[in-house]
Amino acid sequence: MYQATDKKFVHVVNFYLKPGLSAEDIKLFEDGVNSLGTIESLIVFNLGKPADTDRPVIDRSYSYCELTVFKDKAGHDIYQEHPVHKAFVKNCQHLWEKVVIFDSETI
Repeated sequence: MYQATDKKFVHVVNFYLKPGLSAEDIKLFEDGVNSLGTIESLIVFNLGKPADTDRPVIDRSYSYCELTVFKDKAGHDIYQEHPVHKAFVKNCQHLWEKVVIFDSETI
C-alpha cells in the first residue's frame, strides 16, 4: 500500500456509451474495460458508474468511470501501449460516443 504523500500518476477516463446498447454490447464493454486491470504497471484499477449523489457540482452524465493509478508517467505510458489496452480500444470504441480523460500527477 502506498501513502497519500507518495508521488503518483493518475489517469481517469469517463466513458459516454452510445444510447440504446444491448445487454450484450454492455457486457462486451465491461469485460473489455475490466481487462485493463490486468496490466502490470497499474497500482490501482477501479471501474464504476455514477454514484447516487445529487449536488449541483456533480457531473453524472457519463456512463462509466475508470480510475487508474501508476507509480509514474512511465507506467502510464506502458499502459497506453500495452496490447491489452490496444485490444480494448479496437474492440470497444464503437460502443462509446465520447471519452473524457483527466490525467494528473500528485504534488
